[in-house]
Amino acid sequence: MIKELVARHEDASINAAVDVFVPDGEDIGEAFARTTHLAIGAHPDDLEIMAYHGIAKCYGESGEWFCGVTCTDGAGSSRVGPYAKYTDLEMVAIRQEEQRQAAMVGKYAAMVQLCLPSSAIKEPGGALVLKDDLADILKQARPEVVYTHNPADKHSTHIAVLQGAIRAMHTLAPEARPKLVYGCEVWRDLDWLPDEDKVVLDVSQRENLANALVGVYDSQITGGKRYDRAAVGRRYANATFFYAKAQDKIEQVTFAMDLTPLVQDESIDLTDYVMGYINKFGDDVRSKLERYFSH
Repeated sequence: MIKELVARHEDASINAAVDVFVPDGEDIGEAFARTTHLAIGAHPDDLEIMAYHGIAKCYGESGEWFCGVTCTDGAGSSRVGPYAKYTDLEMVAIRQEEQRQAAMVGKYAAMVQLCLPSSAIKEPGGALVLKDDLADILKQARPEVVYTHNPADKHSTHIAVLQGAIRAMHTLAPEARPKLVYGCEVWRDLDWLPDEDKVVLDVSQRENLANALVGVYDSQITGGKRYDRAAVGRRYANATFFYAKAQDKIEQVTFAMDLTPLVQDESIDLTDYVMGYINKFGDDVRSKLERYFSH
């Protein structure tokens, strides 16, 4: 299936060469077959920010393996300082190598970079290629847990990737679909979700690993975006502000939205599903305000 994926990119009008990397040199088929946790992100470094829970859970564990999929080439990234004069093509090469380095640091089962232009996957043709690519990967890996972008993210490319991921999972037979699907925080956190609806992911383990994973993206950090500080800072903040009346129970937390129902039941409308959470949040705010300001 991976060969079919590569061939499809060669035949498509989208100029995007697929990069498949197996850090420990295992056969590609075996590398995908051992996957238990898989993350689908838009840009190089998204996985390391949003899916650290899966990376840490699998790190050094026998029988559990993390596989990453990055969909776009990262050509439009911020660049200042030593990267200020780099062309888009040069940045693509750098970010691709950084994503490979992260896969090595995190001991991923495999790392797939589809290298699609961000602009392309927002178009119908690109969205179709993305869905088919992800379906091929999912059919070969058959992960138990999938991490992807949350539907309330403010980055349109992230939403396009989410669309491709959901549609790809719908192509799987019901019994072959992931048992758990999480929509994770990147360009909008999920603190606003009602507490009873938050998926609370403990990411306290191995902060040194978390820092190292994001730290390999020198093109972003030196290029003007301190994702290394922001990602870990958000995790500490989530843990501290989640428990208002008690001592922190977990040191670092990421929140996720449970997307499993959307994957298991194709009749559920994603927009209605997300707006249900937003309306619930709005009702909670309104009720508190009306209690004190209705007189």
